[in-house]
Amino acid sequence: MNRQIHQMTVLVLVMFLALAASITSVQGLSRPALWESSSEQGTLVTDPRNSRTIFAQYGTDRGQIIVGGNVIVDSQPVDDAYAYQRLYLGGQMYSHVTGYFSTAFASMTGLEQAENSVLNGDDPSLLSSRLSALVTGGSLSGGSVELTINPQIQQAAWDALDGRRGSVVALDPSTGAILAMVSSPSYDANLLASHDADAAVAAYSQLQADEANPLSNRAIAGDLYPPGSTFKILTLAAALRAGMLSPETEVAAPNSLALPGTSHELMNYAGESCGNGTVTVAYAFAESCNTPFGQMAMDLGDAALAQEAAAWGFGARMNVPLAVTPSVYPANDDTAQTAMAGIGQSSVRVTPLMMALVAATVANGGEQMSPFLVARTLDPDLNVVSTTTPSVARTPVNTQTAATLASLMTQAVAEGTGSSAQVPGVSVAGKTGTAETGSDVGGPITWFIGFAGTDPQHPSIALAVVLDGGEQTADGGTGGSVAGPIAAAVIDAAVDQ
Repeated sequence: MNRQIHQMTVLVLVMFLALAASITSVQGLSRPALWESSSEQGTLVTDPRNSRTIFAQYGTDRGQIIVGGNVIVDSQPVDDAYAYQRLYLGGQMYSHVTGYFSTAFASMTGLEQAENSVLNGDDPSLLSSRLSALVTGGSLSGGSVELTINPQIQQAAWDALDGRRGSVVALDPSTGAILAMVSSPSYDANLLASHDADAAVAAYSQLQADEANPLSNRAIAGDLYPPGSTFKILTLAAALRAGMLSPETEVAAPNSLALPGTSHELMNYAGESCGNGTVTVAYAFAESCNTPFGQMAMDLGDAALAQEAAAWGFGARMNVPLAVTPSVYPANDDTAQTAMAGIGQSSVRVTPLMMALVAATVANGGEQMSPFLVARTLDPDLNVVSTTTPSVARTPVNTQTAATLASLMTQAVAEGTGSSAQVPGVSVAGKTGTAETGSDVGGPITWFIGFAGTDPQHPSIALAVVLDGGEQTADGGTGGSVAGPIAAAVIDAAVDQ
């Protein structure tokens, strides 16, 4: 072999090896399953903009999504180029959980995207099923996923919201299993999964134009909410951590509190008085007085509040496996902003899931369990392939502090602003929140977060309820009057099992 041929052979071999390494890297090494957050681009396989991923699925009999033993998403054979039509049988109350698999848009969302490798049968855990199909000559089918959602609790949350803009998230505080995740208003996923491209595009355009933003999953993404007075749980936790006070400590509760460096004053909600001007911390918490907590936040300082928020999971990324937008406690430039942040206003922003986790953490003695939606994955024959094992995400407070917070939250429902969440025969603990929107139209954003159970020592449900403000909420609406009754309906369904 002459010298030129030898050099050319070596060059071709090097180029071939480089190409093989590149393909291996893209197809094999760069396949982590989930995005870290909705704002970050995933890998080629998980990126919903990669239409090739969708095209490769058209002929696949995708697996089912199951809730409480009932199939809420299935595939049906059809006589067209796509072979199978995806059917969403659970109605609109599940659409933000399941998402949709669309041939018209060559995209998928929700669990259709997050659990795609299982549903289309490519997941490594389903290798034996694929090999069996190849040996027997059977058709390749996807695996199924069984969710943690309790259909009775999901239905109760959907019914209680009654089409109003808002969200309900419910958890098992001892495991982190998500018992309900409802975002309202919602949409019919079947319309977007239609093989009639013109009809799907028309439906999507109509949803996008809707001012109520039905495509937004308010439970875990979309526009974050100011938590209002529900954040006082964290402010109080920080004060207890610092040893500044106890529930019996008497604190000043003036009708207004001057905010340093400004001409503004912090008032109690609707200009109400807080007791006789000097009250215990327990009373201020139960009645959700602003001025004592504004002063508490200033005494703590912004660094302590930021540290407390981080300890509870603010700023952390979560996948359930749906990507959750991180809740935010940003740095505040001055003392006045810190006072407002201490009562859940200013620039503090949260998801309903985050606030449900706050309630669940208190209920679980200070341990915050990692939330999850998928209980089990199944093979095409519905044999169990894997089961989710509960895990502790973090422990922001010790058992003593958790017990103190739980006692105060119980008092807030028994004789404070959360009384509308009471359920006969059930021990209910909670905290209301009423967050100003800054709009001249309508009322505030309203909250209730809490936990409940027939056994006070072992709560079976923790939840967060939030309703958007604006024209759907009356000017005088509060967390107690608006969100509390919704929480009561969901708790009643949860304990009546």
